[in-house]
Amino acid sequence: MRRFQVWIAAGVLTAVLVMPRSAEAQGFSVNEQSSCAMGRGGTGVASPCADGSAIFFNPAGLILEKGKGVVSGGATMIRAKGDFTNSTTGEISSLVEETHPVPSVYVGYGLSDKATIGFGIFAPYGLAIEWPEDAQGRFLGYFSSVKGIYFQPTFGLKAGKRFSFGFGLDVTSSSVELKQRVDLADQLVPGGGGITFANLGIAYGTDFADVQLKGSDLSVGFHLGAIAQVTDKLSFGVRYLSKQTVDVDDGAATISQVATNLTLAPNNPLGAPAGTPVDALVAPLFVDGPLIDQVGTAILPYPAQLNMGLTLQVTDKLRLLGDVGIQFWEVWETLPLNFSLLGDRTIVESYRNSTSWRLGGEYKVGSKSTARLGIIAHNAAAPPETVTPNLPEAARTEFTAGFGSRFSERFGFDVAYQYIDQADRQGRSGDGGLAVPTTALNDGLYTFSANLLGITLSYSF
Repeated sequence: MRRFQVWIAAGVLTAVLVMPRSAEAQGFSVNEQSSCAMGRGGTGVASPCADGSAIFFNPAGLILEKGKGVVSGGATMIRAKGDFTNSTTGEISSLVEETHPVPSVYVGYGLSDKATIGFGIFAPYGLAIEWPEDAQGRFLGYFSSVKGIYFQPTFGLKAGKRFSFGFGLDVTSSSVELKQRVDLADQLVPGGGGITFANLGIAYGTDFADVQLKGSDLSVGFHLGAIAQVTDKLSFGVRYLSKQTVDVDDGAATISQVATNLTLAPNNPLGAPAGTPVDALVAPLFVDGPLIDQVGTAILPYPAQLNMGLTLQVTDKLRLLGDVGIQFWEVWETLPLNFSLLGDRTIVESYRNSTSWRLGGEYKVGSKSTARLGIIAHNAAAPPETVTPNLPEAARTEFTAGFGSRFSERFGFDVAYQYIDQADRQGRSGDGGLAVPTTALNDGLYTFSANLLGITLSYSF
């Protein structure tokens, strides 16, 4: 069948591998891995929080006294909303609003005053975008879910009074799911000698198939970090999270027929009797044609991250932090695909490296509590021609606030709130039949915002 749109779904199979369920800008990265760090704008490369989340923010910060340990666990609840407005018709499609948790767990233990081991479970990459089944972009995708959960054993070492470093091995379990509809109008009529269903009078935007794609894989990477205490009040940190390559070799495409309840008009090009059911014409494709369930493979990367940060201890109570990070999204240039019946295809993404700027501060309130504020700004990874309903990202400004306190010497908690304000951005709801994307296909405006609420509980022993 001509230009069968499963190709686009397959493209997202590679592009949509936990946001733990809401799209973060800079591709589909997630930095909300600790409520303490979240409250101060996600900063912490030079001075990670004491809840064990150094395992994610900088392994060099996981330094505990001999025989001392920490355990923490929490989640960030994310609720996003957004719309796509067609520039020509004014029609509006809105994201399905749901609240989803992003969990994280950390454990650290001091083997000696200089060496600490730890283990973390977190999700630095992921995605979940859901539109109604009748949304304008449903032929590119109406549901996209990525789950890439990192399991990281970590080692931190204090090398002298003012320097520490750390490293971790990341074993990542990735899964992906995509759902999309297929448009009947531009498909070839079986046995029709090159006639499309549009030639039979079928209107564009007629659903006739539903596609669900699923795949999973295990991959391995590493995590490095270093922190230097430049002066008694100033520290500098750097951390690097390596690229990983996910080889989805068990992708499964489940394809089901969607009833159109349409019939052929009189004097149609096929010469078929008026009133012939269209659904009967396409039904064989779902039995022994190219639309039967099949397997597929795809190779996709999680890009590397490089972050640097400074921390200034202004007073005994006030601390200021600043981080800058680069995510190497240029690895998302093209995405090669192979399906057993649909054949080979390369999807063009043309992502660009992106940069984030984070500023945060925290102030001690009494002897047991800390108040936090932060601000984040970063650009988008997707170029103008590849902004789609599967990842309608744009540049963002984010604002955070948080509070932490101790129940006792051993028990503590942190809470944080974050608001994501994304710039409106032109994008497309279809592919126009072109293999290479272009801004000429952009037919509407995407809007997006989100509210996040995080809570972390910690126990020191």
